[in-house]
Amino acid sequence: MTLITMPRFDTNMFKEMDKYFIGFDDQFTRLTKMHDDITKNIPNYPPYNVKKTGDNTYVIEIAAAGFAKQDIEIELADNKMIVKGNIQTTDNDDNFLFKGIANRAFTRNFALDDQIEVKDAEMLNGMLRIFLERIIPEHKKPKKIEIKEPTSKTKKISTDNSL
Repeated sequence: MTLITMPRFDTNMFKEMDKYFIGFDDQFTRLTKMHDDITKNIPNYPPYNVKKTGDNTYVIEIAAAGFAKQDIEIELADNKMIVKGNIQTTDNDDNFLFKGIANRAFTRNFALDDQIEVKDAEMLNGMLRIFLERIIPEHKKPKKIEIKEPTSKTKKISTDNSL
């Protein structure tokens, strides 16, 4: 039997990037923490898809057969989206001859960027769809910096400093 282990994210692996990415120390620490949190317990239920539907839009699809919209909760906290499902069953399990549909509770965590907003969620035919959009604030959009002619004040400063 072969044991597959996930490689450990280490902040030291980012040390070489310090000369190119100035001020990203906190981002690397957050990335390492998210990796450690997510890989502690990697669930495989329920299955899900993540689709990029446009330049700044995404859809997460979670196969939640047997769950109604009142059985599912979506919560946002600390750049993490947590999707929980829990069915309050009143059926007597003794009545089943065979039970192949899993109605067990689940929790799925998704790490979201600061600029990602949850726009909407819908439940259709056992498929939960969560619509996300990257909202780029005006101050973070690319802008051109105009290069001006020196003013008389800056000309004086530059001539005073020359040898």
